Amino acid sequence: MAKELVDVQNRKANHPITIDHVGIKGIKYPIQVFDKKRGFQHTVAEVAMFVDLPSHYKGTHMSRFIEILSTVDGEISVKMLLKILRRMKEQLNAETSKIEFHFPYFIEKIAPVSHSKAYVDYDCTLTATLKKHFSYILKVIVPVHTLCPCSKELCNVSAHNQRSYVSVTIEARSVIWIEDIVDIVEQNASSPIYSYLKRTDEKYITEYAYNHPMFVEDIVRAISAEFEKMNDLNYFNIEAENMESIHNHNAYASIERRMKD
Repeated sequence: MAKELVDVQNRKANHPITIDHVGIKGIKYPIQVFDKKRGFQHTVAEVAMFVDLPSHYKGTHMSRFIEILSTVDGEISVKMLLKILRRMKEQLNAETSKIEFHFPYFIEKIAPVSHSKAYVDYDCTLTATLKKHFSYILKVIVPVHTLCPCSKELCNVSAHNQRSYVSVTIEARSVIWIEDIVDIVEQNASSPIYSYLKRTDEKYITEYAYNHPMFVEDIVRAISAEFEKMNDLNYFNIEAENMESIHNHNAYASIERRMKD
């Protein structure tokens, strides 16, 4: 008869202190996310999974995280997230479970004049937590083009401009499409970003941005005004950061709101 192996994790901890988050990070995993146009989109996520650990346990069982993740059929939905989080709590004897998916999401963009098509990738992070209640937070980072209003006023015929990044983090009570978040951001910047442009497109975008100058302050206020109109949000955070082209620092602004019931 084989000797029973020792379960070291269940031994008493040397320092009986509760750990808030323990688990795994950096696991690559294929997933399917909802796509407004095509139904589903296949992508690859970097996954992190955590639970709390009571003070009397020396360690958690790391292999169980992989075991639970391996049961995911690829589709990332609220139903599937709840299933994963409940299994994490049950199999790891935890009060709190948390899972995070960081993945690229691709949207086909059409150039404004030539109508050339090409994909742009957007960094997305989906975080789901289950304690007493379930919470679901989505973060989308949108690259945009910004042109400085002050520089335009000073120079009359030109202005410094740069790539900027707008981060939108929301907690919603219903589905809000990634495409809709991207649209709101791009409509409130100097210009969208494209992967593939002809010369006619470059001329159009340059002139369009010149006629729509935006500070980071303008961007976060305009986007915030759009999200404040939504009735199904619990929380949002808007951040804008300009990769300044004439400075060795970046410009930054943010607005955070928790909506009233």
